[in-house]
Amino acid sequence: MSPKKILLLLAVLVLVALGARFAWSPDATAPADARPAVRAVPVQVAVARQGDLDLSLTLVGRAEAWSSVTLRAQVSGQLESLAFQPGSRVKKGQLLARLDTRLLQAQLDQARGLVARDQAQLNKARADRQRYADMLGKGYVSKADYDTYQANLAVAQATLQGDRAAQELAQAHLDYARIVAPFDGVTGAPLVWPGAQVSAQTTDIVVLNQVQPIRVAFSLPEASLAAVRAALQRGPVPVHATVPGQSTPLAGTLQFVDNAVDDTTGTILLKARFDNPDLRLTPGQFVQVILPTTRIRNAVSVPVVALQSSTRGSFVFVVGADRAVTQRYVTPGPAAGGRQVIAKGLKAGERVVTEGQMLLVEGTKVRVAD
Repeated sequence: MSPKKILLLLAVLVLVALGARFAWSPDATAPADARPAVRAVPVQVAVARQGDLDLSLTLVGRAEAWSSVTLRAQVSGQLESLAFQPGSRVKKGQLLARLDTRLLQAQLDQARGLVARDQAQLNKARADRQRYADMLGKGYVSKADYDTYQANLAVAQATLQGDRAAQELAQAHLDYARIVAPFDGVTGAPLVWPGAQVSAQTTDIVVLNQVQPIRVAFSLPEASLAAVRAALQRGPVPVHATVPGQSTPLAGTLQFVDNAVDDTTGTILLKARFDNPDLRLTPGQFVQVILPTTRIRNAVSVPVVALQSSTRGSFVFVVGADRAVTQRYVTPGPAAGGRQVIAKGLKAGERVVTEGQMLLVEGTKVRVAD
């Protein structure tokens, strides 16, 4: 084929291709309603709020019993029985353990017998003194004889008083054979078992912890101490504690601030009180503590997730009345409790995007998702 024919064939093919392109292209003059509509981007929004906001610190705390006591017997003897289940809740005055009381009961009976004997001797001494007092008035006995019976009466009174004290002591020892709970609490594992010999004030029987209420101890950096003291001057300071694995925090009140800063760690010890009605806090358990420190008055705030960052600074997407977003650069302040303070660039009541920002640019139309 000659070069002239080849060029002619190529020209025909180009004309055919151009014709096909124009035949399948959409009509530029078609009405706007016939064009495909731009789809709005689904987003979630939140309204910027204005009000007081408490800044807080997140710390690690540890629960400790309100009261903890290791129960011991006040008398020696053989442990007869245990009256509690390990790890159970007990009430104040509830019987926890009992010692063998046979020896103690015998000592009490002996003391009662001595008191009865002394009472009889006292009655006789009183009658003798009265009789000799009458005889002394009539001159039948000497003053010396009367003084002897007067002294016998005093001795009988003193003996009776001493034996009554011994009876009360024996009764107390018998009562001490019953070991009862000094307060409402939770028992631990038994430290001694029935049949063992218990020594007074020496042998541990069980540890009892009071957990309603309960304390949570945590250490605060000394730089935040002034803010906490200022908060205490305004009134009770709320403290929230979250148990690992649980989402609902417990509400408590700051109760104790130590009187010295630890010079090795630069922290000070604080303790909060929690009612612990459902026993979610256990002594020795680690928890996350949220402690408010400073209150910002009339602050404009948005959810933390609304704030975005770029090379120019921080910004938020503001949804306008026409459902188009505006990329608004703002000056952020501190954050607390999932809220971000906006110091400049945003007004209360404006809507900001909290989810779906990755698909947005200036002027994008949005649709607020449920």
